[in-house]
Amino acid sequence: QVQLVESGGGSVQAGGSLRLSCAASGYPYSRPCMGWFRQAPGKEREGVATINSDGITNYANSVKDRFTISRDNAKNTLFLQMNSLKPEDTAMYYCAARWANTCSIWLGFNYWGQGTQVTVSS
Repeated sequence: QVQLVESGGGSVQAGGSLRLSCAASGYPYSRPCMGWFRQAPGKEREGVATINSDGITNYANSVKDRFTISRDNAKNTLFLQMNSLKPEDTAMYYCAARWANTCSIWLGFNYWGQGTQVTVSS
């Protein structure tokens, strides 16, 4: 069974940085498309960034040039480096995986972690 466990969230002041990690296990077969999503209170969940098995990335416009998604395939771990954080980045951040030929923040994902909270104060 696929399991995704996020870590690295916390509280930081605006302009600061955080690095999220997602440890994955139980892959049924080949490496999946993986992504980070977030949901702020009272708002819909939104895609932040995705990375496919070849390392090709896709970002939401709101985080381009500030966030970097990466993966360590040997360790089945996904990362999200978040720099120049803003109060509007405050949300629960979720790691997700999908096994398909396409990989984008606009597509549906099959497996989800429990989330890690990121809070950015002004």
